[in-house]
This record gives sequence, C-alpha cells and structure tokens, in this order.
Amino acid sequence: MKIETKCLHAGYEPKNGEPRVLPIYQSTTYKYDSTDFVGQLFDLTAEGHMYSRISNPTVDAVEKKIAALEGGIGALCTTSGQSASFIALMNLLESGDHVISSSTIYGGTVNLFAITLKKFGIEVTFVDPDAQPAEIEAAFRPNTKAVFGEIMANPAMNVLDIEKFAKLAHAHDVPLLIDNTFATPILCRPFAWGADIVIHSTTKYMDGHALQVGGVIVDSGNFPWDNGKFPGLSTPDESYHGIVYTESFGKAAYITKARVQLMRDLGCYPAAHSAFLLNLGLETLALRMERHCANAQKVAAYLESQEAVEFVNYPGLKSSKYYTLAQKYLPNGCCGVISFSIKGGRERAAAFIDHLQLASLEVHVADIRTCVLHPASSTHRQLSDEQLVNCGITPGLIRLSCGIENVEDILDDLKQAFAQI
Repeated sequence: MKIETKCLHAGYEPKNGEPRVLPIYQSTTYKYDSTDFVGQLFDLTAEGHMYSRISNPTVDAVEKKIAALEGGIGALCTTSGQSASFIALMNLLESGDHVISSSTIYGGTVNLFAITLKKFGIEVTFVDPDAQPAEIEAAFRPNTKAVFGEIMANPAMNVLDIEKFAKLAHAHDVPLLIDNTFATPILCRPFAWGADIVIHSTTKYMDGHALQVGGVIVDSGNFPWDNGKFPGLSTPDESYHGIVYTESFGKAAYITKARVQLMRDLGCYPAAHSAFLLNLGLETLALRMERHCANAQKVAAYLESQEAVEFVNYPGLKSSKYYTLAQKYLPNGCCGVISFSIKGGRERAAAFIDHLQLASLEVHVADIRTCVLHPASSTHRQLSDEQLVNCGITPGLIRLSCGIENVEDILDDLKQAFAQI
C-alpha cells in the first residue's frame, strides 16, 4: 500500500462481521482461560495483553499503523511527546552515560535533556547541527550512547542533515534518534536516511485537531544492540527471570524492552479513547499535510515581502539556507509551521499578535486551525538568552502555524494586523 492508503487501512483489519471502524476497547483488564497462559504472558513467551498500563487493543492498532507509516518494526505510544523522548533515551542509558543532541530542538526537550536527565546522572552535550562533521565528532566520548536531533527545529525551522548525523553516530556504534514531529512520515521517513529510532509528539500533526496529548516511539529494527554498548538490551533482565532482549526478540529487542520494562515501571501509556481520537487524525494525515504545506509556502512568500519583517524561517523558500537540505529530505513540502521576526522587537511582535483575528494565540502548533505564539515569552521562557540564540529565537520572533483554512483568509488576517502596527 502507498502511504496515503496506509493512513486508512494499516494497523486494524476487521474480520468477517467485525466493526469497520477501529473499536474503543475501554477496559483496563483482560480475561484468560488458564493460569498457564497468564504465566506465559508474564514470561513474555506468549502474545496478548496483560494490563492496559502496558498495552491495549485500540492503542495497539494505532501503534501498528504508525510503525507502518514510518517503515518501522514496531511502535510504542505514550501520553506525551516528552514522555516518548524520555523513554526512548532511558531505554538505552544508565547513570554515567552521555548523549549528543542538536542544539536547535524544542525548548521543552532542552529542559528535559539539560536539567532532568542530569538528575539521573546523564550528561547531554548540545552541538550546532550545521557544524562540520569534524566539530561534531569532537563531542563524542567513550561513554556516548546516543545522538538526538529534530528533523525541523521548533521554532527555528532549520533542517537537520540526517545522513550526516547518522554516519557520525554509527561510526561510534551508537544509534541516531530523530524527532520527526513536524515532518510526519508523510513528508519524511528518517529510517530511509539512516535514523534508528523515530519519535513524535502525536499531539501535533498526527492528531491534527488539538484533541489529545500523546507521543510515540518507532523502532527501525536496524540497529545492532548486541554490540557491547547496551547491556540493558544484551544482558539478562532480572525482572523477567533473566531474559535477554536481543536473544529473545531479535530486531524487536529495543521496542519490546521499552514496553515491558520502561512502560511497565513508568506507566505513561495512553487511554484507549485517546488512541481512537489519534487514529481519526491519522486517517486524514496525508490530505492535511498537503494543504498545510501549500498554505505555508504561500504565506512564507508573502511574509518575506513585508517591510516590517526582518527575516523569515521557512525551508521551502529558495532564500532559506536550508532549502537544499529541504529539497533532499522534504521534497513534498516543509509542513505548515513558519517563524518570522518582526522589526522592533518584543513589543511590536506582541502588538502584531494581539491584532490577529483569525489566527488564535495558543500554546500549541500544527493543527487544522491557524495559530500563533511568541516563543520567547512562552514555550521557551525558561531558556537563557544564550540558549534562545542557540535555538534561533529573537525577541521579535513569532511562530505561525498555518492551518487548512483558505489561504486567502490567512493572508487577509496577516495583512490587517500589519496595517495595525
């Protein structure tokens, strides 16, 4: 199936007389025919659902759909994008380990890496994603266990050179984890470029309607976890009678451990109803991304022509320093998110936002309705001035998420706001 068809049909295949639409299995528990089968479930030798803190039939179907869209071997849904990033890394790391991350990632992820992971004894080094390979190479240490990047940074909108980072990571026998939230698998499939694990905040385009918060981890099944650097995957797990994930689950070792060990202990698994809503969004994802991209391309070109705007960040513009990378990794569009800076700084940017009528001022991004935000005073408020600069944020920077309205209405709203200031 082509990816547009997978959005509708992957993950759930009703049998004769069963519901055509994915049902909501609103149950925390499951019934079994024998204690022997329950024992097999807890030994991880039989397939089935133990408890809805670990798996649920509705969520399972959505996980299978997302894995199919990304071309992965398996997926694990979580209650947020942040929990997906946390579990994705903690599935690999131990106290004393080190991670390399692109500096131009979502502000909340910067806090997770720089502040919270430090409390676990894990150090993260942030590197300029545009730096030459030799400069990034210098950040690797003997205890480096992972490399992390974001396909399009929020809100700087730089495009990550996935192949460059994959080659560096693999040269040091560690995996590359990519946050693919803004691109979605409709616009980019990072596994094709060497990524090993993909993460999404499903709250954004995958849901698309601002209905539920969620995240997902997708495993490519390609990384050799038994290379000696990841004992949690390649040595016995005492909590499961000494099972060795790489031996028992092969290519699915990583995603299996994430579920039966990390999700078991942390319990950030989504509810069935949340997964049902996410599935509805996934069914129209391909159609929506086409419209988001088309609208944003026109809006970005308009903003670039405005005297009041000092710069526009959108990799679909030929003037963008990331245009060539966008043509390589995102040939079908660069999502609906644009960032641009208003001349005059914070006060003038705030005035512009306050005069918008169609676009909603929201702490959100990437859904069907056009919305806007001033990152320096909201999502990135906790970052220092130096960190803001590293993320490409100026005092006058505005993040505009183009929805799927008629583009002329979006443009008219921007025009009247510019007239007001």
